[in-house]
Amino acid sequence: MQQPIIEIQQANIYQGSVLVLEEVNLTVEEGEFVYLVGRTGTGKSSLLKTLYGDLLLTEGQATVVGYELKNMHWKQVPYLRRKLGVVFQDFRLLTDRNVANNLKFVLKATGWEDKKLIDAKVAEVLEQVGLQHKAKKMPFEMSGGEQQRVDIARALLNSPQLILADEPTGNLDPITTDEIMNLLLRIAQETNAAIVMATHDYAVVKKYPARLIKTEGGRVIDHATIDNL
Repeated sequence: MQQPIIEIQQANIYQGSVLVLEEVNLTVEEGEFVYLVGRTGTGKSSLLKTLYGDLLLTEGQATVVGYELKNMHWKQVPYLRRKLGVVFQDFRLLTDRNVANNLKFVLKATGWEDKKLIDAKVAEVLEQVGLQHKAKKMPFEMSGGEQQRVDIARALLNSPQLILADEPTGNLDPITTDEIMNLLLRIAQETNAAIVMATHDYAVVKKYPARLIKTEGGRVIDHATIDNL
């Protein structure tokens, strides 16, 4: 039986004192691929930030990768994030070090100490994203698609149960977008991680159909359809 990775009940999500989303009910199970769509300013980012502990949940209930989000203490947030992978639109790679050292930096920051284990994990995730021969490349020497793959490799470092991808194809051409989408779908299938992908790219949604969650009018609409986007 599939286990819920995200379970939200009657949650109200705020940005400061402003209510952005109300009465959110949402369940995402392990291995599931879900799109998060909606116009700019309708709460997509606020929902993602709540899921990875950047916004505190004060009303309603939510469990993400086994952690209760309501009134979570800031000291717990790093432990929550060790079970998550986050993929950003703008890559956010450290420009002063090569690919391998970008990944090693994250592992050391999350408590890894054994050099052999660190090296092995870096090699493993680079192979997962097809960049095993690019470990010594600097970010500026790589294409946008390659940098996005490094970002995905970084998200895989702690074997996450959930990957939150925020517009991961937003800056990519159509061919590279296809490569990244196939990679994300393969990761969901092979690792059984749930993936929630925020996107404005409805061509991607049409080409790679999956469950749609939409933010609109202060609500989260589950199982939206492509026709009412």
